[in-house]
Amino acid sequence: MQGWRLPAPVLLLLPTGIVLAAVVVVPLILSLYSSFTAFRLTQPDSFYVFIGWRNYVRLMWDVEFWIAFGRTVLLLTVALNAEMLLGLMLAMLVEKATRGQRLIRTLMMFPMMFSPILVGFQFKFLFNDNVGLINNALQSLGLTTQAIPWLIDGTLAFWAILVAEIWSSTSVFAILILAGLMAMPKEPIEAARVDGCTPWQTFRYVTWPFVMPFAYIAMTIRSLDVARAYDIVKIMTDGGPAKRTELLWTMVARTAYSDARMGLANAMSYFAILLSIAFTVYFFRKLAQARAQVAAEW
Repeated sequence: MQGWRLPAPVLLLLPTGIVLAAVVVVPLILSLYSSFTAFRLTQPDSFYVFIGWRNYVRLMWDVEFWIAFGRTVLLLTVALNAEMLLGLMLAMLVEKATRGQRLIRTLMMFPMMFSPILVGFQFKFLFNDNVGLINNALQSLGLTTQAIPWLIDGTLAFWAILVAEIWSSTSVFAILILAGLMAMPKEPIEAARVDGCTPWQTFRYVTWPFVMPFAYIAMTIRSLDVARAYDIVKIMTDGGPAKRTELLWTMVARTAYSDARMGLANAMSYFAILLSIAFTVYFFRKLAQARAQVAAEW
């Protein structure tokens, strides 16, 4: 009787499974467990002090946490809508270009090549109130008489971060929507023109329903990025001034490493993960509906 052996595919995937378990599954389990403990980095023994749902209950009544949560949702909502609108406009302009379209597509991907940390430093310099290019340009044009404190005023700092996010990721929408425009058959557009449709009607009832699934794919990708936004905010404002630009993940980092309350920070992290999952599920449903509509109409 031959000995029991694992199938060849399982043997080939086994090293990958072990590595994934070591670097993903085990840390997730430990972080989930620590969210139910009083774990502090300065007190290693507190990792074994089980306190149940106390961290999560504490978050329910933490005003600062819910303000950061709402600010993250606001940033996510405004950034996604602005990026989709700008990406759609850019894609339609590129699709109409008769010369140099390949070069334009390459340049359009340029912002995606920068790491979020580099984008943060870049826009921190641009919005600097003393030597920033934006203030110098406004003063040179006579539009302002004194420097605008972009990163010192809480409201202005939030919009400065939003501009950095939009600049760095609009190309994601533009590229995916452009792919949809280039894959779209020309016959329906020509038929709409023959029927006397205006350009807006052609776009609203013919072009947009076809490219909508591509837009929802971009939204799904970007919702995960923005929901865990950290690098740009950390570099530009570090959550300041007075925590006016603090998002979920900057609050998690401050709680975990500055305040050393790792158990509470992990509880916050799982709230943030739930936010990402909620937006992902929402956009996947919208994507399925858009695909069904395209299949029915085309």
